[in-house]
Amino acid sequence: MLTVLLDRFFDVSLFGYISFRAAMAAITAFLCALLLGRPAIEWLKTHQVREDVSKTASIDLARLSQSMGKDKTPTMGGSFLVLSLLLSVALWCRLDNLHVLLGLLLTAGLAAVGFIDDYKKLTVPHSDGLSTGAKLLGQTAITLFTVLALVWYAHASDRYSLLTVYPPFFKDLSISFAGGVLSGIGFVVFAWFVIVGTSNAANITDGMDGLSAGCMIISGLTLSVFCYVTGRFDWTEYLGLPFIPEAAEMTVVGGALCGACMGFLWYNAFPAKVFMGDSGSLPIGGLLAWMALIAKQELVLPLLGFVFFAELGSSALQRLYYQRTGGKRLFTMAPIHHGLQLKGGVFRASAAPWHEVTVVVRAWIVAAACALLSLALLKVR
Repeated sequence: MLTVLLDRFFDVSLFGYISFRAAMAAITAFLCALLLGRPAIEWLKTHQVREDVSKTASIDLARLSQSMGKDKTPTMGGSFLVLSLLLSVALWCRLDNLHVLLGLLLTAGLAAVGFIDDYKKLTVPHSDGLSTGAKLLGQTAITLFTVLALVWYAHASDRYSLLTVYPPFFKDLSISFAGGVLSGIGFVVFAWFVIVGTSNAANITDGMDGLSAGCMIISGLTLSVFCYVTGRFDWTEYLGLPFIPEAAEMTVVGGALCGACMGFLWYNAFPAKVFMGDSGSLPIGGLLAWMALIAKQELVLPLLGFVFFAELGSSALQRLYYQRTGGKRLFTMAPIHHGLQLKGGVFRASAAPWHEVTVVVRAWIVAAACALLSLALLKVR
């Protein structure tokens, strides 16, 4: 109604522009996070919702965290991050867009899984939260429902480009999953790997003050550009990219994601007043993957979110190498940000460990460089 009234009586049509709504969504989410953050942190402190750093696998890391006072820092700050994100999307996005609705569903569902995991850690004595299998089951249930809804929509509306993967560098090369039941199953499995993998990558990266939120702002902003370009027929025709109708609306969601992370980073910057927890890292990682699926940049996502996948890969390789070699370690510590913090190196210890702020800022620099490289792929066809 406000849009119509402004247009009719004041000749103001700003609300029709995706770029304007994306900027306003970012500002709204940022302000919401700032306003909700302070009372949320006070409530978490009052109820002693704190991370138990003594459960850290490394004794040295546990001691360092205690010496820095991290054992007194409240966690589950991702709850007000996600709430700010969802409020902003509800205010500024077109809710008749299925991509947006499914993105909201995926974000809320993964936030619920993360909240249960955090809540169990903090309320059940000697509990590490949900087991790996239970957490993966929750992520899988939400992801499969969302992806199956997208597959149904693609077939019902004859938009088979949604079920096609477009490798970078090549103008005319594509891999279609719209051929039948087996192809559909293949796409569901592929999308599951993308969403669950990115969600867990963001979760593993959330180990230092400002690390995950800062990298998410950079990656989210970059994917917002991809979504906008993919939803514009004239731009996709010029750049040789797939045209996805209504994908541009996900730019507004990307703006809300960046704004919410900026507001959270206000309180999470070193020294952090609050930690994100699984209730924030799981959903924002999943939403980033969803934006990549809609923008058809699934294969560019590892470059676009390089820091997240480097952290995930280091943890997976460390565990595999440890099991195969009978106790030897490939990296000084995994995920690699703790190896740099405690040992000063990734593959071998150095005489000068990196300060936490140094690790985080350099990770932001790497994330920005990789984001620029991914944007350059728009023209490399």
